[in-house]
Amino acid sequence: MFSRRLKAGYFTLEGLNSFATVYYFYYFYFFMQTEFGFGNKANLALAALNGVVYAVMAWQGGKFAQRYGYYLALKLGFGLMIGALAIGSQFHSPGVHIAVMCVAVSGMCFTWPTLEALVSEGESPAGVQRMVGIYNLIWSGTGALAYFIGGTMFEKLGPRSMFYVPALMVFGQLLLTLWLERLARQTPTATTPPARPPESATEAEAPPPAVARSRTFLRLAWLANPFAYIAINTLIAVIPDVARRLGLSPMIAGYCCSLWCFSRVGTFLLLWRWSGWHYRFRWLLAAYLALTGTFAAIVMAPGLALLILAQLAFGAAAGLIYYSSLFYSMDLGDTKGEHGGIHEAAIGLGNFVGPAVGALSLHYFSHYAQSGTLAVSGLLFLGLGGLLVIWRNGRAGGTN
Repeated sequence: MFSRRLKAGYFTLEGLNSFATVYYFYYFYFFMQTEFGFGNKANLALAALNGVVYAVMAWQGGKFAQRYGYYLALKLGFGLMIGALAIGSQFHSPGVHIAVMCVAVSGMCFTWPTLEALVSEGESPAGVQRMVGIYNLIWSGTGALAYFIGGTMFEKLGPRSMFYVPALMVFGQLLLTLWLERLARQTPTATTPPARPPESATEAEAPPPAVARSRTFLRLAWLANPFAYIAINTLIAVIPDVARRLGLSPMIAGYCCSLWCFSRVGTFLLLWRWSGWHYRFRWLLAAYLALTGTFAAIVMAPGLALLILAQLAFGAAAGLIYYSSLFYSMDLGDTKGEHGGIHEAAIGLGNFVGPAVGALSLHYFSHYAQSGTLAVSGLLFLGLGGLLVIWRNGRAGGTN
């Protein structure tokens, strides 16, 4: 199941999954704005609902994959997504579409923890670094492409394309999964080759850090990543309003507001090839501070220049934080399916908290248009305090 030959198939599944889910979920808010007149508060409430479903189901999805098998989890997840998207393409009711979103999110939660585990299983520590690096480049690259051209597809193919296109891609994933499952049964489990010799000094396998220190960084990353997704999911939900304020159509918004995704891809490439950031608190802290500052700059940007510049820093910061969470999750422990589920559940928690705080702020302080942005920014500063407490408590283990 864990041979390198099969892992090429897992990476293909990952790329298709990223494109399909980004196109549907990122443009869902444009769809609800265009079709039903949803504004910032309503879209933030939808994003919060998305997040709470993701947090619960991703945790369960990881446990399910670890207990019942990776292929069964993938088939279940893809089946749920196909069914939800097919129903969504046939109805024109906000209630139906909210239910479709919830089912699609639930299905997706059986896929990401499973794919993360599949590409990491059977690897040495140096192999985990390589596999996680490739994994991050693929999902972020195809996701960035989907966000970039999604606005054009949304306008030229029509809003309903956000159901048809992902559904066809997910159906292709289901067929590929069935083929990979048959191939895995014919492949001895011992066929996973040993890690190849490092090509450069940056790839040399360093001595493993102390377990206590590793767990400290895992806790730091598991705290920082949901806070990063507080900013990311809030940002995605309010981008339609940012585009409206700056006079951008969905197509132009796709071009201009996806730049942080490409910045994240570049960051993933750098972090994959350079391991000097591993178990270094200063890098995680710097990324978190940059993310906090640039979030507000993007949401309140008065023009395109600041919008673009802030996105470049935001994407780099989000990239390091996400990479930290996934790398430490896969680097520590053998239950990679469960760890992948916890990693994804933490993302869902952030996806819920940020938009929920933003929506409540807009509801109770509706007289101030930026109350949601300020409330989420304040929440990010609370996360900074949590990081400092965990780091201070873990210093005895050698954290620096």
